[in-house]
Amino acid sequence: MDQPLPSIPAKRYFTIGEVSDLCGVKPHVLRYWEQEFTQLRPMKRRGNRRYYQHHEVLMIRRIRDLLYDQGFTISGARNKLQEIAQVDRDRRRAIDLPEALADLDEVRFQEETEEAEEGGRMLQAAALAAPLRAQAQVQVHGLAQELPADEAWPHRLQQVRRELAEIRDLLSAALDRSEGGRDSRAII
Repeated sequence: MDQPLPSIPAKRYFTIGEVSDLCGVKPHVLRYWEQEFTQLRPMKRRGNRRYYQHHEVLMIRRIRDLLYDQGFTISGARNKLQEIAQVDRDRRRAIDLPEALADLDEVRFQEETEEAEEGGRMLQAAALAAPLRAQAQVQVHGLAQELPADEAWPHRLQQVRRELAEIRDLLSAALDRSEGGRDSRAII
């Protein structure tokens, strides 16, 4: 176990034998780990032959390190991998959310981000969605009052509705990415 693992070649798919050699783990152990770790889902082709991708080889190396080098149990390693995944999601949320909302209201978003960082909390998309939704409703109501009673106002109102739907979709996409795909339409 003290020998360093070989470098991973630049290939798209690896057979179970190749992964076994790259990770220092027997093939039967890899098949067992597939049952224990939901993150391991190699592609299966003819005759149930397994083909692993680069990210799965890295995951196997991480699992091997947790089990063999750090002394975790299977359950402990599974929990540790979930913690690592949560930290990655939180980091992506902190990066992706500002990009998705920057076009909506750059100045207000920056102020709220700074306040959230000072308080030691992560900025939540749901907290941003409420003021944006309220502002959009005020704008739609104002437009409905400002428009003359001719045939142009239904077209303008439809355009505003499309813009609001696009905003909702952007917020939903950002929230989906940051929270692992939960249904965010209920929040927005």
